[in-house]
Amino acid sequence: MSTPQSQIAAQLQSAKSLSVSHSWLDTFVASSSASLQRNIPISALTQTALFRVLSSDFRDTLITTNPSSVLPMDIFDPAVKERRLVGPIPVQVLDIEDIGSSLWSQVEAIERVERGEAIRGREIVRTVSVGEEIEDRASNNNNSGNNNAGGNEGGGNGPHRLILQDAAGTRTVGIELRRISDISIGKLPIGAKLILRSATVARGMVLLTPDCATVLGGKIESMDRAWKEGRKARLMARINEMAQEGQMTRGRGGDAMEE
Repeated sequence: MSTPQSQIAAQLQSAKSLSVSHSWLDTFVASSSASLQRNIPISALTQTALFRVLSSDFRDTLITTNPSSVLPMDIFDPAVKERRLVGPIPVQVLDIEDIGSSLWSQVEAIERVERGEAIRGREIVRTVSVGEEIEDRASNNNNSGNNNAGGNEGGGNGPHRLILQDAAGTRTVGIELRRISDISIGKLPIGAKLILRSATVARGMVLLTPDCATVLGGKIESMDRAWKEGRKARLMARINEMAQEGQMTRGRGGDAMEE
């Protein structure tokens, strides 16, 4: 007779391609003993388990014994022109950047949110609930990767650059090659989970398309909060670095002209 652990593991594997560790399942089932005594259906317990897995760090909840379910250790090697990740490989988002929008436009978008303003077409609309709405969208994303309606805090449509991490802790860069509707700043929180299937890796970067990347949703609350709180400072630091580099370049050009 199959155990609740094996049934939940099988459902998560078949429906979401998530290979959950036995130790985590044992802990989860032990904490759900009251539900089991009330004859709560395994399907309902599986949904609860899925929610908790998507809210967790994959390094703590998934197994890494299957080589095809984790990223290659040398995935970031730029000397490899192209390779294919068969997968499915579960990964979580550690960072997201809108590389289609200028740094200043992103700072200005954050400041509009801080002032309680939103943009409707070309008109700036005053609203005290903008920040709350963005938080609500991120929370909704924690429940379902397909229930992501709403705007983009950064004001841009990408493409986006993501830092992704698998269950073994290996990190890689993902570039949005074709628009993926569930990926945008303000819509995809830090700690959100994706499944990669038949993804192409070119010069150490995973090329993300709707065909190879499926957003499951989820969020790691502490990581997402820290990322949001530090985002403006990170953008300003990069702007200052670029300004300093520009001054150095102009200075070298002036020296060359004098010579």
